[in-house]
Amino acid sequence: MSAAHDYGLDGDYAWPRPPEGGWTADDLDRLPNLPPHTELIDGSLIFVSPQTNFHSRAIRLLENALLAQVPDELDVQREMTIKLNERNRPEPDVMVFKADADIGPGQTWYRPEDVLIAVEVVSKDSEERDRELKPRKYAAVGIPHYWRVEQNNGLPVIYVYELDPMTTSYVPMGIFHNRLKLTEPFPIDIDLTSVNRRRR
Repeated sequence: MSAAHDYGLDGDYAWPRPPEGGWTADDLDRLPNLPPHTELIDGSLIFVSPQTNFHSRAIRLLENALLAQVPDELDVQREMTIKLNERNRPEPDVMVFKADADIGPGQTWYRPEDVLIAVEVVSKDSEERDRELKPRKYAAVGIPHYWRVEQNNGLPVIYVYELDPMTTSYVPMGIFHNRLKLTEPFPIDIDLTSVNRRRR
């Protein structure tokens, strides 16, 4: 019996039928032919729409800037999932994590306790998830910092949040236009107006 049959896939273009109780975090690594960047939220598979130019450029800007500024004990990764629990495995657009959490080229997810910053770039189909659902879930598992990136006239605006450990909820720390400059969790200085600048 094929893996496709096991997971309820009846043809080349069939949607996967969830098992009783929904999908689990480990199913993301076993399901055949999932679209790229499929996430698991509350046991349901989330398929993302095609990436916009702004979305791609904002991710590239933040990934490159953070890679240049993180201390040696940290690393940066784009579009990798975090296994929050058995029913939730979201994929932040960018994350900063403990470098020693990298266990090799076959790794497909990180533990929440290894993630320092989760960044979501809001797109039309992810507004509710990025503004409400994901921050609650990231805070509940103790990820210390959350950044939400919105678009304003083609430029990124970054909403920065820090975890209040007493309430396990995020507290707003600032809204940044044109330049993101922070001292926590490490010194960060990013020219947000360079999002559309090509590297030479």
